[in-house]
Amino acid sequence: MRRKVTIVGAGNVGATTAQRIVDKALADVVLVDVVEGLPQGKALDMAESTPVSGADVSVTGTNGYEETAGSDVVVITAGIARRPGMSRDDLLLTNMKIMTSVVAEVVKHSPDTILVIVSNPLDAMVQKAYEISGFPKERVVGMAGILDTSRFRTFLAQELNVSVTNVSAYVLGGHGDSMVPLLGTTTIGGKPVTEMIDADRLEEIVQRTRDGGAEIVNYLKTGSAYYAPSAAATQMVEAILGDRKEILPCAAYLEGEYGINGLYVGVPVKLGAGGVEEIIEIELTGAESAALRASADSVQELIDVMAANTD
Repeated sequence: MRRKVTIVGAGNVGATTAQRIVDKALADVVLVDVVEGLPQGKALDMAESTPVSGADVSVTGTNGYEETAGSDVVVITAGIARRPGMSRDDLLLTNMKIMTSVVAEVVKHSPDTILVIVSNPLDAMVQKAYEISGFPKERVVGMAGILDTSRFRTFLAQELNVSVTNVSAYVLGGHGDSMVPLLGTTTIGGKPVTEMIDADRLEEIVQRTRDGGAEIVNYLKTGSAYYAPSAAATQMVEAILGDRKEILPCAAYLEGEYGINGLYVGVPVKLGAGGVEEIIEIELTGAESAALRASADSVQELIDVMAANTD
């Protein structure tokens, strides 16, 4: 039997994630959205591309959840997108309500699925999905660290005019202004980045990474990033379906790791068929540890706001 992946949200991120999964022939895809005709039209268009790509999978578009039943993985991208001048935090309460209703429907039809959360503000949304689903922590994971790390690696590769494949780095913490690029373990072809780029310039690159999403929003005016986010989400789906045991930076539920308890925070995890199969604890500098805890505190503030606004 072929695997099934549901994508909730047929906007740019969701549809592009669906297209990447279809092109790789990873699974049959169900695309869900509340807008009538939108998921159906995009799904039909994707299906008509499969004879060209040679991807022998099915693509279904729907406004309901019956077709999603028995999904192996559900990627949730639903929610309003950021606009110029809008922070991820501005999205919090509206997207909290959307996440609550979506997860309830998903769980009803696919009680054994793994949830991959992409909606912003990411860390708060994955915490809400975990709460609503009642799933074990291993089966609820957030996409952010892969995206932030990819942006960081891109900027470093451009700065040094080297292949992106030669840049090894991790960005941990919350998905936003408090993210924590680990400079101490970042290498270019095995050489520490701190020996190749001076501290002031490196801090500028770190800040550009933190502002990565906003930079794209400011260019697009009426939209936000979707090529890189969809690539990151697809990498997670591929790691889960292929049981790859791939170590990737994702938002995972911590229970004492890194000195953080009861909170979803971006850390390296082993991602496989069971979802988050292991939290990978790497040695941090004192400054990095403090920054990660501060990032967790920022996430906690959002959780508190949600709790205060939950009926």
